[in-house]
Amino acid sequence: MKTPIIDFHTHPFDTIDENICQYKYDVGVGRDEVKNYMNNLGIEHICGSVIHVPAVPDMPWSGIRELNNIALTLAEEYNGFYIPGFHIHPSYLKESLEEIERMHSIGVNLIGEIVPYCFGWSDYSSREMDEILDLALELNMIFSFHTMNEDAIDRMVEKHPKNILVAAHPGEKDSFTRHLARMEKSENYYLDLSGTGIFRQGMLAYGIKKFGAERFLFGTDFPVCNPAVYVGGVGMDDLLTDSDKEKVMFGNADRLLRETENKFYEN
Repeated sequence: MKTPIIDFHTHPFDTIDENICQYKYDVGVGRDEVKNYMNNLGIEHICGSVIHVPAVPDMPWSGIRELNNIALTLAEEYNGFYIPGFHIHPSYLKESLEEIERMHSIGVNLIGEIVPYCFGWSDYSSREMDEILDLALELNMIFSFHTMNEDAIDRMVEKHPKNILVAAHPGEKDSFTRHLARMEKSENYYLDLSGTGIFRQGMLAYGIKKFGAERFLFGTDFPVCNPAVYVGGVGMDDLLTDSDKEKVMFGNADRLLRETENKFYEN
């Protein structure tokens, strides 16, 4: 079976500071090599935000906005390959709401993957996050977020069941089980397969058995993780049907990007 792939979880980079590969000085894929490298694995589009390494917990809003601007520049240069995601920060509520409006006005309707620990915050269920998510819902945006502070994620899902929420990283069994419990509470809760979890035998097949293949998105967390592992982990899994694989690797992300009218996505 051969299907095009949309990698819903990556962190592209302009300079070495934003490259989160642990071996970037030795065998890391360079900025100008990313597209060919991913295309050779069958990955036709990548999505995600730009992150600074090391983390800057006290980064001012101007620094966060600059990361978002880098994402826009990369999207233009990659010419349809990269669908940019952007950061918000609840401590900068006014600025975050303005950033959401700005991005929406140019057709960027993907928030994230947001990575709170990189910027010194953690509570997904704060009053400020409520306002951010209310605006994201009004503007029909996807909210992609790093799995941490799981009690706060539970509260966020309970308060915002209509938002399109994409959790990153299945984690080990306890965390994966909590993700599945949230899927029961909200039909708009999705899980991308990046990071820990996919290599546990039967994990994805079990999730699909409970909820169908429509709630899972292919993701790798490139360049920190090896995308070939995820291409093989889904595409060569005999516990999945060809239909399951097509939905996870392409169809589900294609549908979400189309439904949110993301102008940077053309297929």
